[in-house]
This record gives sequence, structure tokens and C-alpha cells, in this order.
Amino acid sequence: MDGFGRVPYQAEEPVFHEPWEGRTFALLGAGMVAGLYGTPVFRHSMERIEPPRYLASSYFERWSIGLATLLVESGAVTAEELDAALGEPMPRSLPVRAPRLASPGPDVTEPCFRVGDAVRVRNEHPVGHTRCPRYVRGRVGTVTIVHGPGNLDDVEAHSDGKRLEPVYAVRFEGSELWGATAEPRTSVTIDLFESYLEAS
Repeated sequence: MDGFGRVPYQAEEPVFHEPWEGRTFALLGAGMVAGLYGTPVFRHSMERIEPPRYLASSYFERWSIGLATLLVESGAVTAEELDAALGEPMPRSLPVRAPRLASPGPDVTEPCFRVGDAVRVRNEHPVGHTRCPRYVRGRVGTVTIVHGPGNLDDVEAHSDGKRLEPVYAVRFEGSELWGATAEPRTSVTIDLFESYLEAS
């Protein structure tokens, strides 16, 4: 997305601006260690925040809303207990829209693309979690590295298991992403799972 102006920069910025940010960070890690959720599920909890609230929230405010959502959804606390402890209603994310996968499916370990192959990113818009950036969907790039299999976040976020799938570094020329207004000799390289790609 664009139109938000320059990214604010603070010299020698602290890791946490307020004590509650550090507590949010610690609580999130504790929930992961306890097995309540994994990273893809947590990311999706923030993606489900209502857009106006998401855009108006700070980095750790999004974390706290996502964390509160997962604690309630996992049954660790009730919404009433959380609100009572805060003394006011705690914002939570919208419900998951994507259907739950019955099975993560079999691992895919053999890559079907090679370095130098031209690939197009599938122009798909899932209602669930995905690690495929919107601005590369439908665009053509070149495979520069075959990383090997990695855990497909899209599956883990919506099933009780994990599935491995090849990951590729794909280079996109600036002109492919932004047209004639792209800065000369600009390119962007993005790691993408195999299921995001098709031969071009």
C-alpha cells in the first residue's frame, strides 16, 4: 500500500516504547511455547483485524489485538475475563473466514522449477492466511535460488498440521511491478512457495 507518507525514523529507537509492549511480546512467546498457536496462526489473527482499526493501530497494538483474539479463541481466557481484567472491552479480530483444512496434505520436496526459469505468480486472493504479497500477484519473475522445502504457512494457519513445499527466490524487474514509472535498474527479489507459482 502507498499514500501513507514517509516511514517515521527515530535515532536510537528503543525496542519497546512502553512497558506493555514488552509484556505483549513475552505473552506471545509464552503462548507459542504452550502450544496454543504458531507463527502463521498469529499472523492471521492480525490480518483479521478490521481494516480501519488495523491502519490506525501501532505495531504492538496489532500484536496485542491478535494475541487477545488467540487467547480467547484457544480457550485460555474468556472474553469476559479479559474485559474484566482490563476494565474495558478489549478489541479482538474478526472470525476466521477460511475453511479448516481436514488434512495438511502430503509434503512436496522435489522442486518443479529451476534457476533461470520464468515464473508467473498466480493471481489468487485467498480469504485465509497467505505469505504471497499482493503486489506480485499476476507478475512474471525469474527464479534465482531454489531454497528447498519449507513449511507452508498457508496450510499451518488453517489445519492441525504442517506441509513442506519448495521455496524459491524470484527476481522481479521494477518495470514489471510498477511499469514505466519504475526507477531504472530496480529489481525486487522475494521468497515464494511453489504453489504460488506457475510456468510463464
